[in-house]
Parts: sequence; C-alpha cells; structure tokens
Amino acid sequence: MILAVTYDRDGQIFQHFGKTEYFKLYNIEDGELTRCTVIGSDGQGHGALAGVLSAHDVDALICGGIGPGAVNALAAMNITCYPGNSGSADDAVKAFLKGELTFNSEATCDHHHDHECDHDSNHCCH
Repeated sequence: MILAVTYDRDGQIFQHFGKTEYFKLYNIEDGELTRCTVIGSDGQGHGALAGVLSAHDVDALICGGIGPGAVNALAAMNITCYPGNSGSADDAVKAFLKGELTFNSEATCDHHHDHECDHDSNHCCH
C-alpha cells in the first residue's frame, strides 16, 4: 500500500489540497512502514493532483481541507481520502497504522495560503 500525505516544509499536513506543492509518500507492507519519499506536485492543481497521485500508485490520501471535485477525482482513481487532518504528517501516518486516525469526511478547504516549499528531505518517521 502507498499512503500519501499533503506535505509542507515543516513536516506538517498541508491544509489546502488544491495548492499542495509536495506529497510525502509512505510505503506500507504488512502494516509496517518500509519507505518514505517526498515528491513534488509538478505544478498541478486541484483535480489534476489525483492524476499525480495515481501515477505514483497511491492507494490512500491523508489531507487537511479538500473540495468535492478533488474528492470525486480521487474516488474515480480508487484513492481513499482521509480529509480534515492537521499536525505532523508522520504522526498522522503512525495513527493510521494503529487504526487510530481520526478524520472529518465533511472537511472542505475554505482558506488560502501563499506557500513556498524548499523541503528536500526523504527521511522516514521512525
């Protein structure tokens, strides 16, 4: 399984899916984290981001706010969405692995960010 998280330079879950510049991808095998990588969104926005995730064989996404069009685009590509999260990306994945991730299926993004990200770390959360 590959789990993606909208990602900012401080290791936090980025709160506006459609403006995400980076995703942190977590490879999970038999309930264990095996690898983490950070990828760029290639300047894509909103619904096109689902294609970026699909191209990386992502199975599920943890994010903050997300609009209904993006949720539909993810669903069309068989990517399960866990919206309404905030805080550390690594901590959210740890909670996911323990079956303790809380999320808000009604989460929508209603704020905007000016965001510059120069994060290039590929370290894992363990």
